[in-house]
Amino acid sequence: MPIAAVAVVAGAVGAGPVIAAVQGDPVLPERTAEQLLADAVRASGSGLKPMSGTLMQTSSFGLPGLPQVTGTGGSSPTALLAGSHELKVWYGGADRVRLALPGRMSETDLIVGGGQAWLWESDANRATRIKVDPGELAEHGAGHGPGRGTHGPGPAGALPQGATPQQIAQELLKRADADTAVGVTSNEKVAGRDAYQLTLAPKDASSLVREIRLALDGETLTPLRVQVYAEGSAEPAFEVGFTTVTFTPPAPENFTFTPPPGAEVAEKSLSDLAPGLTERQDRSEEMKDEAEIVGKGWTAVAVLPFSLRDLQEGRPEQGTGGEAAADSGAVADALLKSAAPVSGTWGSGKVIRTKLVSALLTDDGRLLVGAVTPEKLVEVAGRK
Repeated sequence: MPIAAVAVVAGAVGAGPVIAAVQGDPVLPERTAEQLLADAVRASGSGLKPMSGTLMQTSSFGLPGLPQVTGTGGSSPTALLAGSHELKVWYGGADRVRLALPGRMSETDLIVGGGQAWLWESDANRATRIKVDPGELAEHGAGHGPGRGTHGPGPAGALPQGATPQQIAQELLKRADADTAVGVTSNEKVAGRDAYQLTLAPKDASSLVREIRLALDGETLTPLRVQVYAEGSAEPAFEVGFTTVTFTPPAPENFTFTPPPGAEVAEKSLSDLAPGLTERQDRSEEMKDEAEIVGKGWTAVAVLPFSLRDLQEGRPEQGTGGEAAADSGAVADALLKSAAPVSGTWGSGKVIRTKLVSALLTDDGRLLVGAVTPEKLVEVAGRK
């Protein structure tokens, strides 16, 4: 859900002429927004530079009636909808990646290096060697990591799509049209580094997004932080960024792993670790193909065939998804309970509004979703 919400926002921004407003006393060389966007696009085209750092993701989507988290380790869908989550990252190249997710008195690590991949779960004292074949990597979209277009399919794709500033920024930097007011400042500090900050704001009042702030490292132009602000909110509804970062190659020992004595050791494939992932990806692709996009830019609305029955049938079974499946079902139930009835010449339905996204489920079997006000969805529902 957090990534889906940002994807809606990122897809709503679109590349054209913009006018920059330079504010504050510049610390870095002045750049117009056009120059900064062009330089950042060129920098992102060369892929990730060797680096290490700590990422912090904070979400506050304002979901009504959100149930209490039952999953552990902060990895359930519910856990990702609110609060802050830390991720440590080491990147030495396409074949050398390490991610560490700290927990309460525990840590979960994904280590890719030396031609193999390991998943280490300290709380369970369990090490899993991941069997990976190129076909499975391509099927699960592993080639869409930060080095997309330069490294091809590979372990770099272990980074979740849309989860880092680099990935989000690449989508935002592709688009910016006349519906967007763009500004730039050159006196920001992010993770202790001088940074430029781009501000992108919609001109259409029906957008739920007030602005998106993108911080770029002043030396490398690497995206350091992305913040998405909702209308009427002083704090970001979604933020992901580095709290510490170093642009030097990490030590080789960060990408090696040997299971400790006494640890449970297993070997599994990607499909074993993520049961049902392929089916969910196939359904997502089908929904994208079925969707009709009404409007453009920040106020684009996706309209696709959907019903309550689809929602109920699409939930993972308790036996295959465990606590995460239960959390997903609880979130869906809470959202449906909070939905407000609406009607118009087109019929009736139920609408849900969060800080950044609204959704309208009509009784005639349509789902309308966009980073827009519920009133905009009702208007679009009446179009034929």
